[in-house]
Amino acid sequence: MGRKGQFLIFFSLFCNWVLNLSSVNGATDAADVSALNVMYNSLNSPGQLSGWTSNGGDPCGQNWRGVTCSGSSVTELKLSGLGLSGSLGYQLTSLTSLTTFDVSNNNFGNDIPYQLPPNLSRLNLAENSFTGNIQYSIAQMSALQYLNIGHNQLQGQLSDIFGQLSSLTTLDLSSNRLNGNLPESFSSLTSLTTLSLQDNQFTGPIDVLANLPLQNLNVANNHFSGWIPGSLNNIRNFQKDGNSWTSGPAPPPPPYSTPPPGRRASPGHKSGGGNSPSNSGGGSNKSGLSGGGIAGIVITILVIGGILAFFLVRKRSKKGGLVEKQSHDQPFTPLVSNDIKEMKSIQPSSSIDTASIQPASIALKPPPMERHKSFDEEEFAANKITVKPKREKKAPISANPYSIADLQIATGSFGIDNLIGEGSIGRVYRAQFPDGKVLAVKKIDSSALPNQEPEEFMEAVSNISQLHHPNITELVGYSSEHGQYLLVYEFLKNGSLHDYLHLSDEFSRPLTWNTRVKIALGTARALEYLHEVCSPSVVHKNFKSANILLDNEFNPHLSDCGLGDFVANPDSEASNQNQGSGYSAPEVAMSGVYTMKSDVYSFGVAMLELLTGRKPFDSSKARSEQSLVRWATPQLHDIDALSKMVDPGLKELYPVKSLSRFADVVALCVQPEPEFRPPMSEVVQALVRLVQRASMSKRTNSEDSGASRKAEEHDNHEYSL
Repeated sequence: MGRKGQFLIFFSLFCNWVLNLSSVNGATDAADVSALNVMYNSLNSPGQLSGWTSNGGDPCGQNWRGVTCSGSSVTELKLSGLGLSGSLGYQLTSLTSLTTFDVSNNNFGNDIPYQLPPNLSRLNLAENSFTGNIQYSIAQMSALQYLNIGHNQLQGQLSDIFGQLSSLTTLDLSSNRLNGNLPESFSSLTSLTTLSLQDNQFTGPIDVLANLPLQNLNVANNHFSGWIPGSLNNIRNFQKDGNSWTSGPAPPPPPYSTPPPGRRASPGHKSGGGNSPSNSGGGSNKSGLSGGGIAGIVITILVIGGILAFFLVRKRSKKGGLVEKQSHDQPFTPLVSNDIKEMKSIQPSSSIDTASIQPASIALKPPPMERHKSFDEEEFAANKITVKPKREKKAPISANPYSIADLQIATGSFGIDNLIGEGSIGRVYRAQFPDGKVLAVKKIDSSALPNQEPEEFMEAVSNISQLHHPNITELVGYSSEHGQYLLVYEFLKNGSLHDYLHLSDEFSRPLTWNTRVKIALGTARALEYLHEVCSPSVVHKNFKSANILLDNEFNPHLSDCGLGDFVANPDSEASNQNQGSGYSAPEVAMSGVYTMKSDVYSFGVAMLELLTGRKPFDSSKARSEQSLVRWATPQLHDIDALSKMVDPGLKELYPVKSLSRFADVVALCVQPEPEFRPPMSEVVQALVRLVQRASMSKRTNSEDSGASRKAEEHDNHEYSL
């Protein structure tokens, strides 16, 4: 081989070495870096995470502790037993290449993050202090093989959300406070070999496990009852002590049927079958129960009935005041099947992208004739989000201080020409700075801060600066000089949803159905973040279409988040004006208390506004039509009436089925009784399913109405979900 050939080989090897070196030390994927930066900040920058930084860096090339990469992507995070606390951040869904996530044996508390890496095969959250229940995002990890959430403080009943986890081989939920029956979707865990449920408070039978390929099963120390399926007794490692199993022969086939006339039912008689072994001893005519036994049963029934009546009366007496009693001629029926209950979270992107949404197995549609009967109160109690106490230590402010002088110059001395909005908290001005940047400045009224205490304002600024979500307006800065309090936000050129619906001129393009659904889903995700991700939970208190701002792509951004403490008291004039606007829930007017459920009601009103194009309260209408909720609610479940109340600006360009399902969701949100309204996580999931079905329905409906066919033709060009 000549020198030329040797040189070429050497040059090739050198280039290979350089390429390999760059892949090892090269820049990590930007989304992965950002997610780990956020996580590091949320963990309060712990020193034990050597190599990690709060901004930038190269996790794959700089050997960050616990981080494993493949090329430029982070594939494993193993942070077990490091004494970590705080939270895991809000960008975990950006870690799309992550397959292993292990933060076990640390000091994490509060709810499990609802945003988790979507493509995990191994997830270990064991031995922390997580509360709440299993998040819906876990139920969407179809590649998940190992899930360990044992030794935490989970509580409540498991939702029926395991239908897509057919690859799961190990599931550990031991040593929590979970209760209720095992969900039916456990039967879909067709690869499950190890199941640990010990040391919980589960009840009912375990028949749902009968056909699983289990090799290790531990259900000890629960409240299980009934017969153990025969197939489970063949498991080589089966631990079942500490339950209330039924002994004796196998259970009778359900249901029990009443014997024919003239034939007395004995304790051994079973429907559809011959005699019981207990009756094989002769032709005695005895019934099997003595007179004393019958009397004992009657007395027992009476005692139990009296106890139940006592607690029922007591429960109703406690329930009075805030909650309007439900009519006795309309018995409450749960709407929920597993339809709207399977939530907890989709990535909070405001765009509607069905490629990233796993198909749902069960439909949302509520029963057509029982629209005012919503979710089961007991299910709510089991899964409700507990409002945590406020943090003692104030978080640092991640927003820039501005001088009053600079803001006066940028807003033209807060001139009327730069006024872009006004509400009960204050006025909003357009501000243009010398560097060309345009921002929005909210000048808080003195009535919102009657004591004018700087500490109160700075605490609010600190809290607001911690809110980071794609559908929430970002706080850029603040000012608190000379007794004036101002907040500086990002500026959104398309203004508010209220203006777009009610102040559009002849040159404005009306909002399409696709855009309206996107706005609804984005704002629902914003409220879900405030209610169920933030700790403590944040009640908005001032949700309305004027506070839904739209960017250039018509993605919604919810404003005034974290300003609930500045909302006027319910007995004040400003608050009364707000209630008269039509957004306030009935219980707010009665009790003066704002809750997450009152936010849900206000969201429902805004969605009615989006659906009909009408204002929540319009004194120019006939008296029967002035209140949007009172006028629209009776028509939401009549498809003919519904089509007539739709915003004329849509020009019938909408899928009829999507319209009906959207109306179903709205009807649930504006229930007069707060306990019947769904949490926002379930609203988000319902809207996601609406999007899925709308996307799939474009290939069907050959026999639909003319309006629907017209919408179908329109969808092929514009309804790109």
